[in-house]
Amino acid sequence: MIDPRKFVECLQSNSVGFYTGVPDSLLKEFCACLEQVPAAGQHIISANEGGAVALALGYHLATRNIPLVYLQNSGLGNIINPLLSLADGEVYSIPLLLVIGWRGETGVHDEPQHKKQGRVMLSMLEAMEIPYRVLGPEVNDAEEVLSDALASVRKNNAPFALVIKKGTFSAFTGDKQEAAAFELTRETAIQHVLEFLDQRDVVVSTTGMASREVYEYRVKKGEGHARDFLTVGGMGHASQIALGVALHQPDRSVYCLDGDGALLMHMGALPITGVLSPGNFKHIVLNNGAHDSVGGQPTVGLDIDILAIARACSYRMVVQAQTPQELQSGLRELSRSKGPGLLEIRIRCGARKDLGRPATTPVENKRAFMDFIQGSSHGRS
Repeated sequence: MIDPRKFVECLQSNSVGFYTGVPDSLLKEFCACLEQVPAAGQHIISANEGGAVALALGYHLATRNIPLVYLQNSGLGNIINPLLSLADGEVYSIPLLLVIGWRGETGVHDEPQHKKQGRVMLSMLEAMEIPYRVLGPEVNDAEEVLSDALASVRKNNAPFALVIKKGTFSAFTGDKQEAAAFELTRETAIQHVLEFLDQRDVVVSTTGMASREVYEYRVKKGEGHARDFLTVGGMGHASQIALGVALHQPDRSVYCLDGDGALLMHMGALPITGVLSPGNFKHIVLNNGAHDSVGGQPTVGLDIDILAIARACSYRMVVQAQTPQELQSGLRELSRSKGPGLLEIRIRCGARKDLGRPATTPVENKRAFMDFIQGSSHGRS
């Protein structure tokens, strides 16, 4: 296994001094190290992977030095355009080191949203003509691999990728960051929301812990899952899925359970929703200021005014809640107000260690959700 501290120190000794990206569970020890070892300002958690490439490009323009961009392989879709239209050797020719967590590796059990991405990732890198090396927990020459990768980056003035297998990095031992101590957990907040809803209301939940907690609540209550669309992949896109449903099911309320990291990743969705102004669109942002599903790395969610942003994007009502009482009041206001409306719920980080995963497949979830909507479009159930 690779010691993340030694890995980062090796990067620094090779003049790689700027690090940016979107956190990944396979890279969480590496990401934890980046939060503490580099100097202040030399590590930035970006809103999305494409933005990380742009930040890295700006760093290189300003310093001539090599930047590093890290990501889960699910983020390759966000990164293809800036890699090929900006960083590529035939365009601006940017020396760039990529560190990519390999979710869905063939032969390694993973969730359905990662299987195709994992299977085609190396082929995608080859199609983009980006050279790469694979690093796994059995590696004993990480410094040599890193040296070869950086030699390629410098020689070609172009990206090179290190593909990281599960379990490659050993645990990072450093100071633990203090998390905001809000009263509500995400799971408790979700339970309040689901218990409040009308029988015709539907839910579109974002990827990660939120969808898992929605699923577990329905199991605990002995209810079906037909009213919930569990967005197991596509981080940042749940709100636009919910918008598409809301626009074409105007007689039912559509609740989007979003996260702060997901909201930040594709914030351009907010003005589209606001200007289209669907009266039945109810946007709930579960904000703990962290990428909680992949290790708890910080976002800027608690440092910005989400309500003011939504208001500026033409949302008709916005409200914030931090306590159970405020949450109940906010839900009543959200349900009664003509949308689009946004309820920000400030919550603690963390989840139950025994939190399960959906036992149904994404296709089964899709079919049940569609059957519910089309079967209950007329009259209340």
